[in-house]
Amino acid sequence: MKDTRITDTVVYIGVDDKTIDLFESQYVVPNGISYNSYVILDEKVVVMDTVDARATEEWFKNLENALNGRTVDYLVVSHMEPDHAANIQALAERYPNMQVVGNAKTFQLLSQFFSIDISSRAITVKEGDTLNVGSHTLQFFMAPMVHWPEVMVTYEQSEKILFSADGFGKFGTLDTEEDWDCEARRYYFNIVGKYGMQVQALLKKAARLDIQMICPLHGPILKENLAHYLNKYDIWSSYRPEDEGIFIAYASIHGNTAKAIKKFAEMLKEKGAPKVSLCDLTRDDMAEAVEDAFRYDRLVLAACSYDGGVFPCMEEFLHHLKAKNYQNRKVALIENGSWAPSAGKVMRSLLEGMKNITIYDEFVSIRSTLKEDSTAAMEALADALVK
Repeated sequence: MKDTRITDTVVYIGVDDKTIDLFESQYVVPNGISYNSYVILDEKVVVMDTVDARATEEWFKNLENALNGRTVDYLVVSHMEPDHAANIQALAERYPNMQVVGNAKTFQLLSQFFSIDISSRAITVKEGDTLNVGSHTLQFFMAPMVHWPEVMVTYEQSEKILFSADGFGKFGTLDTEEDWDCEARRYYFNIVGKYGMQVQALLKKAARLDIQMICPLHGPILKENLAHYLNKYDIWSSYRPEDEGIFIAYASIHGNTAKAIKKFAEMLKEKGAPKVSLCDLTRDDMAEAVEDAFRYDRLVLAACSYDGGVFPCMEEFLHHLKAKNYQNRKVALIENGSWAPSAGKVMRSLLEGMKNITIYDEFVSIRSTLKEDSTAAMEALADALVK
């Protein structure tokens, strides 16, 4: 087993899962996921969260290695979602004198997931409460709806570590070498993105703390350049565009809409668009499409009409955006319809349910294939997007 010490007294006991294909049964994770868990070794021993049931056996081995014969005095439960809480009952049964630390909502959910009665062993904490375990003092801050109502984070005062629950998490195992921003962004918007206001509230609490390290429940431990990660979360949770650019999400049935969109992308580049990103909603990862819609300041939606509405993958995409609180963006519409064009009307209707969305007046309606009139309309739209 590789060196798992984060500091002299904090040990990583989490597990990399390289066999999972879909995280939360919906997000493609080509590089797997990590289930992070930690042990604080002091006068008292504290376990910071458990792991998913997929990783139970390896996690208990990691725990035993870290304990080196000691017992567990406390389990802190940051989040009751099963990928972190699945082993609470097993751990409580193995260490019958262990106390479980959570808030009132934690214990309500715990009783729904497990049959064990731990009422006599429960320590219920509130905002700002502390727990001294020797040279370490844990302070608890509530983070409701980031992204479940019982979520709380823990700040260790002596080593200045923030145990951030799902905050600052990332897809991918810990031994995956890849850019943090990309997979953390996809993770954030698809899992936490709806709750920007609540994330902002948590960031305000964090700003009052001297944080030297962030230990999330997924993804790498963050020790350097923390301002970068905090700034990304501030941008994302305030629904501000991260980059200047145009994201084009298209849904084509027989290829004519795709052909038109590729021509449109070339128009934009020729006119000086700083960045143009394309996504084929029929084939590409929906979670990445959601990520890029939030990343850029302008969005182009291009879709075929279908059964008097819009092609289903475009409708699904827009429902995802609405569910994740998509807002503060400029959006352009391109439709295709052979005999009764309807995609534009439906897309516009779905966008109207979102906050602070500006729809460009320039609208492109293609009849089956690009002709002179629709090409001219695309030119006008491209001009509007880049001016």
